[in-house]
Amino acid sequence: MNEPGGDLVIAPAPGLRRGVVIPAVELVERFSRSSGPGGQGVNTADSRVELVFEPGTSSALTQTQRERAVEALAGRLVGGRLTVAASEHRSQLRNRAAARTRLADLLREALAPPPPARRPTKPTRGSQQRRLAGKKRRADVKSGRGRIRPE
Repeated sequence: MNEPGGDLVIAPAPGLRRGVVIPAVELVERFSRSSGPGGQGVNTADSRVELVFEPGTSSALTQTQRERAVEALAGRLVGGRLTVAASEHRSQLRNRAAARTRLADLLREALAPPPPARRPTKPTRGSQQRRLAGKKRRADVKSGRGRIRPE
């Protein structure tokens, strides 16, 4: 489904009724040496993967989705590009799959519609009375701690 090198398929989710397919030409993969596990091959194999995607110029997203994605991912975008790195596996292939999964999860969250606005409610009369009664009890307790004055 989401094999490395092909199109990135994002399954249907809230805000993505039919899902999204991001063409492979919009994804840039870079490889480098990983600092993680790998034994003797860690110094020779380029197993770390960086997956780069530009949500603001993607043809796979509608204009509304592009705006929503750019706004939601504003803290992660550098020069309009979203970069996801994966280096937890020894295999480059598994790191490529992990980076694609991470990117799909990020985009799914970013494209979700905002939650409905909170409808403000008034406290009930009973809760207001209980709060005031508690304050009065506490005030009585504290007033009893003062210095005793002879009368």
